[in-house]
Amino acid sequence: MTITSPQQTATPLVPAAPVERAVAPADTVTFTIDGLETSVPKGTLVIRAAEEIGIQIPRFCDHPLLAPAGACRQCLVEVWTPGRDGNLAKMPKPQASCTLEATPGMEVRTQHTSAEADKAQQGVMELLLVNHPLDCPVCDKGGECPLQNQAMSNGRATSRFVDIKRTFPKPISISTQILLDRERCVLCQRCTRFSEEVAGDVWIDLQKRGAHQQIGTFDADVLGFAGDVPTGAATQDTTGRPFASYFSGNTVQICPVGALTSAAYRFRSRPFDLVSTPGIAEHDSQGSAIRVDHRRGVVLRRLAGDDPTVNHEWVTDKDRFAFAWQSAPDRITTPLVRARNADGTPGELEPTSWVEALDVAAAGLLAAQAPVDPREEAVGVAVLAGGRLTLEDAYAYSKLARVALDTNDVDGRARPHSAEEEAFLGHHVAGRTLEVTFADLDRAPAVLLVGLEAEEEAGIAFLRLRSAVVKKRTRVVSVAALASRGLQRLAGTLLAAAPGTEAEVLDGIVASAEGALGDTAAALREQGALVLVGERLAASPGAYSAALRLTARTGARLAWVPRRVGERAAVEVGLLPSLLPGGRPVADSAARVDIAAVWGVEHLPETPGRSTGEILADAAAGRLGGLVVGGLELADLPDPALARAALDRVPFVVSLEVRRSEVTDRADVVLPVAPPVEKGGTFVTWEGRPRPFPQALVSHELADHRVLDRLADALGVELGLGSLAAVHAELDQLGGWDGARVEAPTVPAPEPPAVEAGHAVLATWHQLLDAGRLQTGEPFLAGTAKRAVARLSAGTAEQLGLADGDRVAVSTDAGTITLPAAVTDMPDLVVWLPTNSVGSAVRDTLHADAGDLVRIAAAPHELAAAGVGDGEDAPGRDEEVGA
Repeated sequence: MTITSPQQTATPLVPAAPVERAVAPADTVTFTIDGLETSVPKGTLVIRAAEEIGIQIPRFCDHPLLAPAGACRQCLVEVWTPGRDGNLAKMPKPQASCTLEATPGMEVRTQHTSAEADKAQQGVMELLLVNHPLDCPVCDKGGECPLQNQAMSNGRATSRFVDIKRTFPKPISISTQILLDRERCVLCQRCTRFSEEVAGDVWIDLQKRGAHQQIGTFDADVLGFAGDVPTGAATQDTTGRPFASYFSGNTVQICPVGALTSAAYRFRSRPFDLVSTPGIAEHDSQGSAIRVDHRRGVVLRRLAGDDPTVNHEWVTDKDRFAFAWQSAPDRITTPLVRARNADGTPGELEPTSWVEALDVAAAGLLAAQAPVDPREEAVGVAVLAGGRLTLEDAYAYSKLARVALDTNDVDGRARPHSAEEEAFLGHHVAGRTLEVTFADLDRAPAVLLVGLEAEEEAGIAFLRLRSAVVKKRTRVVSVAALASRGLQRLAGTLLAAAPGTEAEVLDGIVASAEGALGDTAAALREQGALVLVGERLAASPGAYSAALRLTARTGARLAWVPRRVGERAAVEVGLLPSLLPGGRPVADSAARVDIAAVWGVEHLPETPGRSTGEILADAAAGRLGGLVVGGLELADLPDPALARAALDRVPFVVSLEVRRSEVTDRADVVLPVAPPVEKGGTFVTWEGRPRPFPQALVSHELADHRVLDRLADALGVELGLGSLAAVHAELDQLGGWDGARVEAPTVPAPEPPAVEAGHAVLATWHQLLDAGRLQTGEPFLAGTAKRAVARLSAGTAEQLGLADGDRVAVSTDAGTITLPAAVTDMPDLVVWLPTNSVGSAVRDTLHADAGDLVRIAAAPHELAAAGVGDGEDAPGRDEEVGA
């Protein structure tokens, strides 16, 4: 696959994906459908064979990605099979083609050629409609409903049913996001089968029997629930567990009737009023295909696209529902320039024209390149961009820094990072595209996850891994502080590691011949084994180096799976202080000459630049003249307080942003840019696979690369990136790099810190649904997020005098986070907190990250309940935490 846009096709930096062709098994079966002879691989279902030759058989329960169920019986066909004497004999009654495998010599007659099959299908349809309500005019599924379509094509014209239809109270909120109309349900069980087989979330199932049989939430005693409690639980029906799944929206899409609907989309539109545009989800590095449905310039819903190479037909709820941020009330739609008061102090941001805003920005950046203080040596302008940029926009920031601002002080890592990680990315990731793919996850005999919580940080990879695990092809092992619910659903093995000790555990895998470590080493030596590392390892010294050593010794392949959608594109286009596009090292003169020739400049800055942390530290110390900031959320940074101080201290800030933020509130010039739905571009998956998408909505807003092109023009430099075609042509000209690469990092595993009494090592990672700004404006989705808790071992809880559910205070000198304790099987003297959930903003509150030491104690009211202290100022026991 190549990058395709309305304007251009490109780019060797992220080359086309190889075409994966299925090889037919040697054993094939020849049989006849409606008089047409066909050959299919042994084990093929009749309904699939019919599809391949263009014969339509009606169905409701059948889905190609779910196991056969034969629940609805709508696909009945007449079947003749050879007997022992070789003569065809008719089976006694019609058979469900969705559960029947083709056999040699079989003759199948569908409703097109068999009156018996046609009558059987009409009878089934009549039974399904006996209790189905005639509310098509108000049903969200109306206009795209398989039941409507097949009632017309395969049902009777009149109904013989004259009695009273069965009714239920409607709708039932099985979660804050998913509503259930039970009287519309045809009991196809697609939703329950998806929940059990694909997502592993058995939140709903069939209950009762006979005329009262229905889909619903069971009592906990029936299903034996265990795991995290969703924040929306208090608002749900107390008779059952809410549908708290990261993948629940898929059940709405595959429901063949209007039984399951989305609370956000309910009664908003008719399908035939919508305009549909293909797109790529912007929330993670999976690059899921989606369909954007909009009307009159407003996006009303997003559906999963059908793309077997990446996400099949599934997406996470975040990808499906979290799109309201792109049209939030705080959208910036006009350039803003900060006025100056009469005394010269900064005033308020005021709307202005593009010409004036670009002129002011250019003048400020030119002035910033001169020393602020002659005594200072480190001056100039730096570029910071967030991790959610398209390939084209990231490339524009990279080129602007080198060509227009003459600096390598450019970094796209708006998160914890390290020099070791930068070397790892330059050595192993940049320019090495499609070496490990989603298809490899399906085939791998063993997958080791290190610093990566697949369900929370890579939802589609999690589903692909779970599919392989369910089929008993893959074994999953995780190096982490605890076995999350996601790992449990992968039937995974935990190699427990306190944060900061991952390198020690990885080195121990090949050093040990026994136990779990030895078993893991043997599994990784199997052909096709994989090691997937996450961006969280940047906070663990020596971990990336140990991962490289491990794969070198075992032969397993190594892949980096970041959390954000733009991380891989940023690496490929040189949005790092020591890298140029294509993995070219900044310090390599041949690499600089190669890039300079394409860019049409005489020279490029030679010295590797400063990282995000170093840029912000120098800015806070007054050693930076200006900043160009694109899509940066301060709460994502390792030290948000330092970032705020840096923005307050730096003399001149230009911000390119979609919505108002802490950065725009501190900027001198704000230039509005288009969100993904209002521009075309290319996202790049963690594999390095290009995922182009077209513009969905008509908009006058400009993409980042077009704004940067105009800014460079105001600076007197021709960037040449004014269109997607121009960007792609230049990327195509750059090509890959076959020269020397960045040296592999060789950071040794550090000694674990001594943990004093009353302290613990902090473990943390992001939940998929948290307090991130790209989820704002979607209250229904927020209700299904996991409630923030503090996880600690039974031994640690006993030392603190805590029981499960008691409140625990985790603190540093910067602040305190108080949450309910969740006693978990994990190492002692470790406490886990969600990174940025409601009630648990770890970096902003504690100024700490994974591996740091924090103080831990029972919250004041818990001490009071135990007779320690008076606890008069403590909040009530029933106060909700994390709501």
